This record gives sequence, structure tokens and C-alpha cells, in this order.
Amino acid sequence: MRISPLLAAILLSLALPAFAETAAEADAATAEISEQADAAESADLSGAAPLEQIQVTATRAAKSTFDVAAAVTVVGQEEIRSKPALTVADYLRAQPGAFIQATTPGQAIPIVRGLKGSEVLHMVDGFRMNTAFFRNSPNQYFALADSQNVQQIELVRGAQSSLYGSDAMGGVVQIVTPEERFEGSSWDGRGRFRAQYTSGDLSSLGRIAGAAGKDGISIAGGVTVQDVGQRKLGGDGGRLPYTDFSSWAADAKLLWSPIEGHELMLSAAYLKQPKTPRVDELVAGFGQTRPNSVEFYFQPQDRLFVQARYTIEQQAGWFDRAEFHVGYQEINDDRRTREFGTANRELEENASRLRGVTATFNKQLGNHGLVYGAEFYYDTIDSFRERLNINSNAISARPPRFPDGSTMNSFAVFLNDSIALAPRWQLDLGGRYSSFDIELPTNSQGIGVKLSPDDFTGNAGLTFKATDTVHVVSNIGRGFRAPNIFDLGVFGDRPSNRFAMPNTDLKPETVITYDLGLKWDNPRWQAEAFVWKSNYKDKITSVETGELTDTGRIIVTNRNVTELDLWGVEAGARWLFSDTSQFYGVLNFTRGDETYAGDNYDADRVPPLNGRLGLLHWFTPEFSLDVNAVYATRQDRLSPRDLTDPRVNPDGTAGWNTWNTRFNWHFAQAASLALHLDNIADRRYREHGSGADEMGRSASVILDWGF
Repeated sequence: MRISPLLAAILLSLALPAFAETAAEADAATAEISEQADAAESADLSGAAPLEQIQVTATRAAKSTFDVAAAVTVVGQEEIRSKPALTVADYLRAQPGAFIQATTPGQAIPIVRGLKGSEVLHMVDGFRMNTAFFRNSPNQYFALADSQNVQQIELVRGAQSSLYGSDAMGGVVQIVTPEERFEGSSWDGRGRFRAQYTSGDLSSLGRIAGAAGKDGISIAGGVTVQDVGQRKLGGDGGRLPYTDFSSWAADAKLLWSPIEGHELMLSAAYLKQPKTPRVDELVAGFGQTRPNSVEFYFQPQDRLFVQARYTIEQQAGWFDRAEFHVGYQEINDDRRTREFGTANRELEENASRLRGVTATFNKQLGNHGLVYGAEFYYDTIDSFRERLNINSNAISARPPRFPDGSTMNSFAVFLNDSIALAPRWQLDLGGRYSSFDIELPTNSQGIGVKLSPDDFTGNAGLTFKATDTVHVVSNIGRGFRAPNIFDLGVFGDRPSNRFAMPNTDLKPETVITYDLGLKWDNPRWQAEAFVWKSNYKDKITSVETGELTDTGRIIVTNRNVTELDLWGVEAGARWLFSDTSQFYGVLNFTRGDETYAGDNYDADRVPPLNGRLGLLHWFTPEFSLDVNAVYATRQDRLSPRDLTDPRVNPDGTAGWNTWNTRFNWHFAQAASLALHLDNIADRRYREHGSGADEMGRSASVILDWGF
């Protein structure tokens, strides 16, 4: 986005009544999350405390993770503050049901139940982040949410299309931003300062945030600045070029309760990465003697998000709680590229402007807990490309990456009912109708099409509450994904030395997911284990046409041609085995088989067995030590596309494990100093499917100070 100095000044001025954080009394779900964050901070100051249930809001109703029928992963405030994250996706690394893929530093996505990109719905504070040019493969857009403006991250695994519609096939990732509130009739203020430094990539990060307010009103904001240098690889790998990037972000939020039970929230957030190189295009990968490009920069990437939310909590005739959202999101994906051996530099400007309106209602009717509502989203895509010959300075027009002026809008209504069948049985039923209008205007590639797909999706879940601390959960859900502007109209260079051609003859893809799980919850022990299976039909897949471009790239196009069967196991546990010690562990296993033209082969980018094991011990109420191992086994079940992807070793991605420690010292009531030692053995390794090896031995220092 071309942010003007005026807009930057407005955002900054809204952010600077910082030096404290958040406001007024309001909706129960967000208040619960804030209270849990405060409780977690207090717990760490007093040593290990009994494990508490965590509230989750991504199911459109505030419930504890134990009571939600679905498989849910929650990363809370304490864990978020303890991690030296580069992007928001880093918080989900080695969490139940998630595997992180990063094509280049500064960009990362979660792979959920073997699905990625537009096959997983990404949200911020209840508003869709997925745009009409989200691709169904690794992409950079999730990293455009500020990693330091996060209160909680929720991952609901499995098809959630009845609640959220298109894209929620592998699951829903929801970022919840901070909303602390004030009490009392007098104005007060508080703030937080954070600084971190990491030796492995010479990165530094600073954030200052704060708020002022009183009972019923508050204004809050913050500013984040990040600078990342070249990554040091394990062993004798040295520092890897083209792994440096920078970003800055600002956010502001107003909370106002005009009358009891009513709350208005106004928020604005902006993040910009001025120039981020794509390392796998600039450094030769597996099977290559030279890189594909001599220039490949996302220059710039940015995201503006503005939202208004109005919440009503009162027992009206047809709802007990109502929540209305109106939002606007603009993502700019501009690029500067030049292929190896040519003097032609390609300059691109691509923008998505997404508007959305949603209404959600909750009502308790006897033994029925209803969630129902409607939503409307409208996305416009602007795309421009030109070619500059760096020898002659001649400029010529080029076909854009997407048909300029394309639009995609959607309307949906949904209803979910949680029914208490008996004291120990709960049935959850959901349904949703979605309709789309997609238009790609005629351009030089001959594209010009209008599509109006629609779909009905549903889900059913049955929970048996065996005891007060053990639940048995089963679910079946049907998900779908309507083809978006990327699927239908993308034109240009793609990873793995490919070149995409448009295809407007596409239909929605569908998935049916089954899972069965156990949940345990008591003050000393929290755990869950799920087995799941997904059957994917009419998958939109990039297939080769048998032709090459003038520069030797393989021409591909998207088609509904494959079927995909995925299954796996997800497990996570925490055990407080003494008053001062806690053990935790995660295990994720995924397998996938894909069928195309009668051939059956291993599915694309399926993660290996992975997870973590750790021990957290409090020596004193102020000082704790966390020792953990993060691991992944060898992955040699590769798809035909994996075998030609320069990011993937054709002999298989080697297994690895890293030993890591964190020393944490709470030197004041709201202040801590942490030292991380990561990859202590200095292993050289790569997370499967990522575009670069990970950091070698590294130390991080984090100062987090509330005032």
C-alpha cells in the first residue's frame, strides 16, 4: 500500500498515547483472555500454579478448550512473551496440529492437517485475513500481522466451514490482539516496553505500547520496529545471504462502553516490510547449479487493517449476545524481479482491498446453545506489471500477475446448535450456506469470466463427558473452498522454475474430515490426543502443460484434477508433577496420498513426524529454567512436485533435533529478563519444505517491562 505521510502520522499519533495498554469493561470472551494473561503472569511470579482452562473464541462462542468439541490449540500470553519470534507463525512452531514452513525469512505459514495457504483460514480479531489472491501454497501474507501485537493465538483444527465458510478446510487460525481494561472512575495508564536481540541472525526488535483509560473507556496503541540480519547456519555453514529484512508496525485501539452491556471497539493496524528478498530464488537450491533469479524482492509488502466492532450483552428476545463487525483490509504485494541471464527487470504492483461485514448472535434456549449469523465480504484486486531493460532503460507494459480489476464477493448465513442431550452427552450440529460472485475482466490473455458458485456445508460433533476431567470427542465436517482470483487468473513466474497460465474452468474443491479424540483436564494434568482423516475431492492443483517459456520455465496451470487422502495423529500434554516442575510434550504425525490421472503418489509438502519435549522448573518464584528439544524425523515420502522443488532435497529431508534452554528472571512484578540458548549443538538442518536452512547455535536476550 502507498501509505501517505499523513496516514503514517495519524497511525503514529494514535499509537503514542501508548505508555499503557487497553480499556473499559466489555465482552466476556476478551475479558476472560485478559484475566488469564494476568493470572499467568502472577502464576509465574509465584512458581508453578495449578493448570487452568483457557478460553477460546475462534468457535464464535467463548468456551474453554476442554469444553469445545473440536480439536483446539491455544498459545497464550505467557508463551508469546517468552519467545523471540520473527513472525507471528513462529508461535505455532511445535504446537499440536501445526507445522511451520518458511520459504524465506520474514515469511512463514502454518501447515494444518497437511493443508496450507488458502486451504487454512487466517483471521485477526474475527475478520478474515485470506484475500482473493491468497494461493493454496506457502505465502507471505500471514507474516503481515505484527508478532508483537498478539494476546493469544487459537488454532481450531479440522474443517470449520459451517462457521467460517470457504478456506476453513484444514482449520482456522485466529489472532486475538490485546484488550486489557481499566477499572475505577479516574483516568489511569500503564505501558509495556519490549526489546530483544538474537545473535544467530543479528536481529533486533523493539516495541513500546501503552494505554490510558478508566471504567468504560480506554485508548491504546503501540509501535514495533524490527531489523534482521543474515542468518548464521549450523556447523561451518557461515552466514546465508539474502536472509536479511526489516519491518515496522503501528497499532491503535479504542474501547468505549456507552451504556452497560454495550461496547464499541475501533482499531487500526499497519505493518510494512520495505524490502524482503526471496532466498530460494536468489541462492541455488537442490538440483540447481545457479539460482533462478539475480533479483527477487518483495518491495514492499504491507497490510493496513481497520475495524469497528459493536458488542451487545443483554438477554433480548432473540439473542443473549450480539457482535457486529465492519472491517477493511488492504494488502499490497509489490515485487522487483530479474531472472538469471537477462537484462529485463519486472516491476509489479498487486493489491487486495477487502471489505467485510459480519453479525454473530448467541442464544441459550433451554438445553440448546445457538450461534447464528450472517456475513458479507467484497474483495477487489488491482494488478500492474511493467518491464525495465537495465541496459537500455526501455520500459514496456507486461501482462499483470492477476487480471486487473478482478472482484470476488461472498455472502453466507450460518447456524450452530450445541445440545445438552443428557448430563454427560453433548451434540453439536452446524450448517452454512455460502454464495459467491467472482468476476475476472477481459485482458490480453483472453481472460473474461463470471462465476457464481455456491455451497452448503455442515458438521456434527458428539462429546461424551466420561468424568469431570475426561471427555471423548468425535467430529465429522464437510469443508469447501471456492476458487479465488489466484486459482483462476494467476499469470507469471512460480516457484520451482515454473510459469503459471490462467484457467477459468474451475469449480470449488471439497473435503470431508473425521476425527476422534480424548481430552483430559485437571489442576495437575492437561492433555489431548486426536486421530483424524480427511478425504479431499476436486483439489485445485498446478499441473504441467508440457510446454516451456523462452527462459526455460515449465508452464503450468491450475485444474480440478486430484483427490487427496490425509490422515494423522495429534497429541499434546502438560503435567505439573510437583509444585515447582512441569513436563510438556507435543507429537504430530501426518500421512498423505494423492491420486492424479490414475496414478497414486505421496502428497505434496506433507510434514514429517514432529513435535517437542520439555521440562519447566521454578528454582524460586522469580527464576525459572525451561529445557526442551524440538524435533522432526526424516521425510522421504515426496510428491513428484517435491522432487523437482529446489527447496526440497530429492533424497528426502533429513531428520533433526535441537536442544534449547530458556532462563527467565522476573526481577519486578511486571518485568522480566530472559536468555534463550537455541540449537545448542549447532546442528545444520532444514524444516521440510522451507527455502533455507535454520539458524545454528544462537543466543537471544529479551527484556519485557510493564510500567
